[in-house]
Amino acid sequence: MAELLTPDICVIGGGAGGLAVAIEARSHGASVVLVERGRLGGEALNSASLPSKALVAAARRAHEMRTASAFGLANDQPRINARGVFDHVHEVIDGIAPTVSTDHLAALGIELVAAEGKFVDPRMVEAGGKFIRARRFVIATGSRPLVPEIAGLGEVPYFTSASIFDNPRKLSHLVIIGGGPVGIELAQAFRRLGSDVTVVERATPLGRSDPELSDIALRRAREEGVNIRSGAAVTAVQLRSLGIGVTVSTDGVEEVLDASHILVAIGRVPALEGLDLDKADVRRKGPAELQLKPNFLTTNRRVYAIGDAAGGPQQTHAATHHAGLVVRHILYGLPVRNDPTLVPTVVYTDPEIAEVGLTEPEAKRLRGTDYRVYRLPFAENHRARAERQGYGLAKLITDRAGRLLGAGIVGEGAGEMVSLFAFAIANGLGATHFRKLVAPYPTLAEIARTFGEEAGRSLPESPWLKRLMAINRRLP
Repeated sequence: MAELLTPDICVIGGGAGGLAVAIEARSHGASVVLVERGRLGGEALNSASLPSKALVAAARRAHEMRTASAFGLANDQPRINARGVFDHVHEVIDGIAPTVSTDHLAALGIELVAAEGKFVDPRMVEAGGKFIRARRFVIATGSRPLVPEIAGLGEVPYFTSASIFDNPRKLSHLVIIGGGPVGIELAQAFRRLGSDVTVVERATPLGRSDPELSDIALRRAREEGVNIRSGAAVTAVQLRSLGIGVTVSTDGVEEVLDASHILVAIGRVPALEGLDLDKADVRRKGPAELQLKPNFLTTNRRVYAIGDAAGGPQQTHAATHHAGLVVRHILYGLPVRNDPTLVPTVVYTDPEIAEVGLTEPEAKRLRGTDYRVYRLPFAENHRARAERQGYGLAKLITDRAGRLLGAGIVGEGAGEMVSLFAFAIANGLGATHFRKLVAPYPTLAEIARTFGEEAGRSLPESPWLKRLMAINRRLP
């Protein structure tokens, strides 16, 4: 007879979001069963977020060697050891993997079912011959790379963001289909590691970012030799005796590129296949999009979806943020609401692009003229100047009263600095609150204080302060 498990929560998917739900719920004393058919840690640990940042770090070292003369040091042409870079990436993964291992979960009291899970009815999941009747279910299956229909693509070897880090050899000429964050990040990294790189983007590269910010990052990538083609499409690929022929169409004019490797990076879609959602009365808005309420509930009141599986920002930190909200709702019935504007997005190019809240184009579309924009070039920050990182810009978006609506940064440390603005937005702070920030000198954080001072000067002066000043002047 099949075993029946009856936990408080059954989590389907052992990636960053699913693990966060399981660990958080268990810390509150709830019983948890985690169903995962693949490697724990999911794409974020094994084949996406973390590996790509390890690759970017190696590429940055190579770039710093080539450009050392700006600091009075001799430039040096690095000798790239592709196998060594590959080993570095996997050493990083292996060093973190024990924190999400089977033994670690068992020590926490989380029961792992290493199998594919699927619903058999609205209240039960079957996985590995076990039946799980949980009080609540959380779908945290992540996403999978989207592969376009291109003539001949299925007949040639190609990488996706999930497989590119399994390659230990140098890529002579990498053609990347897609100019979104993943495509541009990896394009710059592989270029710095000695590969010729061509990016083919049907629309606008980094099109979801504020154009004023993305233009700076794209200009740097082009200066370093990345060939970025916008308004172009790959229409066919063909296997050759030496490499791959890639046909690119731009304004109706076709050209064939000689590529050694292809990376498909046009985006990702929620991984919902095989869950038998129809049997759970979980409805969709499209083939790969669930109908969700603002509190992450599906059309089945017992089933939630978070992270990439829920759609929206495909960021690891978004998934872990969702996890905390869902656990609060499941265990305590506390009201929660998914607000994507509170989640920062980061593009790990060099310079990085980091944004939170409304961008300037979004503010213009949604608020007309009811907003202010404050700008500060990195060249005006002393720390950036000292490190020769003046190639950047910070922007702050507020309403007319000074309430913070959004922030965007392109420059050194943007991914770190945006957290400060995200915290301010989440707590309803105004730009003038940054005047209270005592930032060490010299640091990039001084940018926030500069914004606070500028916002204070731009707001109407308080009549009460005017009277106080007048009184003070009369004193001896």
